[in-house]
Amino acid sequence: MKILITGCLGFAGKTLCESIITSTDTIEIIGVDNFSRKGCELNVEHLRNLGIGIIRGDIRNPSDLKALPAADWVIDCAANPSVLAGMDNETSSRQVMEHNLVGTINLLEYCKQKGSGIILLSTSRVYSAEQLAKLPIIQEDDRYSIKDSFRSNGISSRGISEDFPTSTPLSLYGASKLASETIILEYANCFGFPAWINRCGVLAGAGQFGKADQGIFSYWLHSFREKNPLKYIGFGGKGLQVRDALHPKDLSPLLIKQMEEPDRDVPQIMNLGGGRENSMSLKQLSNWCEDLFGPNKVTPSNDERPMDAPWIVMDSSLANKAWDWSPKTKIQEILEEIARHAEKNPQWLKTSS
Repeated sequence: MKILITGCLGFAGKTLCESIITSTDTIEIIGVDNFSRKGCELNVEHLRNLGIGIIRGDIRNPSDLKALPAADWVIDCAANPSVLAGMDNETSSRQVMEHNLVGTINLLEYCKQKGSGIILLSTSRVYSAEQLAKLPIIQEDDRYSIKDSFRSNGISSRGISEDFPTSTPLSLYGASKLASETIILEYANCFGFPAWINRCGVLAGAGQFGKADQGIFSYWLHSFREKNPLKYIGFGGKGLQVRDALHPKDLSPLLIKQMEEPDRDVPQIMNLGGGRENSMSLKQLSNWCEDLFGPNKVTPSNDERPMDAPWIVMDSSLANKAWDWSPKTKIQEILEEIARHAEKNPQWLKTSS
């Protein structure tokens, strides 16, 4: 089986290339990337040494896709993954849509012509930012939580399920991914090729080019290690907001199953996340970092970040029932892996800035 992985030099794409190619000898991988992210060139030699073909191409350009060889499956990892993208003066709203929506449309035309199946790595940010902001949170020690007894409208203490509202506002990023999901399902239905949509929680691990608005676990650890000042933004400046962490290598067994069993009678859209057991607040993350790296300046801020949420934890019960899938890498392992990488790469944040 031959698969095409877009955004192969980004953190998610590179990790999936590694984990898939090393887990089976029946898959050939072609990676496509536009080399736009600073630091991504560091991944080229490593992937080529694994036998992965790297092609420089931009999925926003149909002519670049026409030159690609046929593949049985496309795994779409190419995206501008920032929830703030296009909402400030530094990034263009059109650029966000071109990366995350127009690129998907071009890939669907490729799938239609080549007869390829497609798997989209979507996001938890397709869920309503307005409804996420209204979650019935309680404070427990150094974090926000949801009461164990609470059940309502796609939310419970286990996390956010696929039934949670996807109504606007979402963010431009979230809207572009939700639109991509809809268009993928329509193309798949119209032209008869298989499609799976996986809504991923926060991806985390070593080698991620983290920033404050994306890759928060990597960004926080590297900032602590490099003694860069940090801020608790929003929610009273206490750092109680919670996210769950998922290592992208844990996606590989499921993606392989989805490609091998394209006709399995299960929902096409499902959540994949670390879950409550793999969740942590910024305050708890700071405490973990301080124990390892020593103190660092973290100040409270009265600023509010648009589209932010106090608690995002993914409920992956459906994926477990449908595919017997669950995350294997515990959050402690993820943090230790990032910490080792930070020790070996003391100027990592400057590499991608």
